[in-house]
Amino acid sequence: MYQRKIIPNLNCGLDLIGEVLFGKWKIRLLWFINEGHKRPSELQRKIPDTSRRVLNIQLKELEEHELVTRKIFPVVPPKVEYSLTEFGRTLIPVIAALGEWGDENEERLRDVILRQV
Repeated sequence: MYQRKIIPNLNCGLDLIGEVLFGKWKIRLLWFINEGHKRPSELQRKIPDTSRRVLNIQLKELEEHELVTRKIFPVVPPKVEYSLTEFGRTLIPVIAALGEWGDENEERLRDVILRQV
């Protein structure tokens, strides 16, 4: 099992939110789960650029941070569904605000990002 070598700096809210949401796909996973895409295969289709392994790791981290819950159904083959916790739902307005900001500044952000490539 992976153990951290460096203890995270958790001195302010920004450090805390960075620790919880650090990961390329976590914000999108939360958004898509909120929209009703609950099965890992559905999430994989919504985010085709990620591997199943990375998707599972980030879902597990979101579960450990109590933002999502996993329900395993006792059927063959196993069926798993994810849903947001009450705590996780409190992040949706924040994610929506970030998305709106990105939409409003889309052209400028795209130019800045593509200049670095």
